[in-house]
Amino acid sequence: MSDIHAPALEVWLDGIGLIAPGLPGWQAAVDVLAERAAWQASPSELPAPSMLPPAERRRASRVIRLALALGEQAVAHAGADASQLATVFTASGADGHNCHALCEQLAGDDRQISPTRFHNSVHNAAAGYWGIASRSMQPCQVICAHDGSFGAGLLDAAAQVVSERAPVLLVAYDSEYPEPMRAKRRLPDAAGVAWLLAPARGDASLARLRIGTASGAAPVTRLPVAAAEALRQQFPSLRGLPVLSSLARGEAAQLRLGYLRELGIDVQVQPCKAS
Repeated sequence: MSDIHAPALEVWLDGIGLIAPGLPGWQAAVDVLAERAAWQASPSELPAPSMLPPAERRRASRVIRLALALGEQAVAHAGADASQLATVFTASGADGHNCHALCEQLAGDDRQISPTRFHNSVHNAAAGYWGIASRSMQPCQVICAHDGSFGAGLLDAAAQVVSERAPVLLVAYDSEYPEPMRAKRRLPDAAGVAWLLAPARGDASLARLRIGTASGAAPVTRLPVAAAEALRQQFPSLRGLPVLSSLARGEAAQLRLGYLRELGIDVQVQPCKAS
């Protein structure tokens, strides 16, 4: 492992949201990541977004349901007020099913696009739904960096926490594409994480993270649980799973997270307490 190349960003992890195949939430994932329970294959569970009014809830796509559920989990875990949180939303793609439906519509004779499909097609749709539902007037960033999206979102969120001395909610998510796009982008399901990052240790703090970019040939940290490692490789939004594995085991660690081809992200993890 190479040294962290300054500037290292020191933040505190106060809340976690997690949804992935076979992992419906952080508490369910703790035992799997700590090798106290076996991973059981099952589709990702996407709850209805309780933050939205009924009409909007019915129109919410899989991506919207995923992103809002992740954010809700992390905010509830930390006991925070969503309306007071700046946010960073990051995803390697967008709403694959909605994109497919738009392409089908445009390929036919009737090219009149549904307004709902159109506004759900933009990359910041999930962030928009979150802002309306949470009534937050705080800053919001929306990022896409293909397979480096989690790393880009983490660096942006951590930099905001350090510079503004205020908490930031990071929501990283991905969802599958139907055929024929699936043949080019094989995301098997919907998955993601949400981390609530804070500038100082508080009652809810789970760990101290020191985050920095690092070049060099050091290998990316792999997970000891084969099923979790497969999820990390399948979903760009789950590149931070080694941090959660360290927390689940209650172990300090120095980790290399996958980011760009020539640039990694090194994270030092110091848990505050057992998860």
